[in-house]
Amino acid sequence: MRILFITATRLGDAVLSTGVLDELIRRHPGARVTVACGPVAAPLFADLPGLERIIVLEKMVFSLHWLMLLASCGGTLWDVVVDLRKAPVSYLLPRRRTYRMGRSREPVHRVVKMAEAIGCRDRPPAPMVWISAATRARAARLIPDDGPVLALGPAANWRAKTWRSERFAELVERLTGPAGILPGARVAIFGRDEERPSVLRLIESIPADRRLDLVGAIDLLTVAACLVRSAFYVGNDSGLMHLAAAVGVPTLGLFGPSPELLYAPWGEHCAVVRTALPYDRIFPERFDPKSSDSLMDTLTVEMAETEARRLWGRTRETAA
Repeated sequence: MRILFITATRLGDAVLSTGVLDELIRRHPGARVTVACGPVAAPLFADLPGLERIIVLEKMVFSLHWLMLLASCGGTLWDVVVDLRKAPVSYLLPRRRTYRMGRSREPVHRVVKMAEAIGCRDRPPAPMVWISAATRARAARLIPDDGPVLALGPAANWRAKTWRSERFAELVERLTGPAGILPGARVAIFGRDEERPSVLRLIESIPADRRLDLVGAIDLLTVAACLVRSAFYVGNDSGLMHLAAAVGVPTLGLFGPSPELLYAPWGEHCAVVRTALPYDRIFPERFDPKSSDSLMDTLTVEMAETEARRLWGRTRETAA
């Protein structure tokens, strides 16, 4: 049994697609799996059971990356092809069965839409991350069992979705202070190396003896394993937010110029707090993600703290 799984370029969408892949692996025990995805998402699948190959699809002019996929996979008869990119080239691949994501514009969460492709709309499989024992051991060295950890994802793929560093810093003080949900907790900051300049003020605001600066320091699956060892996660709408939700840590997503109906972190252990302005009012008609400043300023620290406490209380009740 051979499965070709064509999934997203962006990390967040790739994470949200993992439930579909996990369901297929359950349906076909022992299947050999080839994953085709973008370069940012590729490390996510490194520890996948039954992984045969990862095909990294770098975007090319005239969509030549799809021709590359055809050249790489066209000589194989696939038992199952799953196309979550709606790529026309998937029709040309030799296959016994195909699952494709529909083109409906119905406003439903991406997890539901992806699950619909394999007939699981009414019971969408939750995203998950495959993490090896060796990766978990690396995370244990980075975050030893010395008390709770508050994890932060203070960056995003465009600045408009980014809550300001000074607000993150104040929220950290409230959540880890004597009256917070995690008194005296260490604080782990995650992000890519190129995001460091934008979060440096936040990093420096956290006392050195409680700071775990992991920005740009570790690979994606080690990030996931470190998140497993965290007690709570707060971050902007980003792939990192979806990664935190997928590994099961209580996750609070901060939303502004993106629709939580489609992209909220998935699961009962997750919650969203958004700007006072709704998405349809905050998102400008003409928008340049490269030059726009933050559009998150109507989300106050008080709003974020209130929702964090509510989520923490709910997850503690569930755990009990």
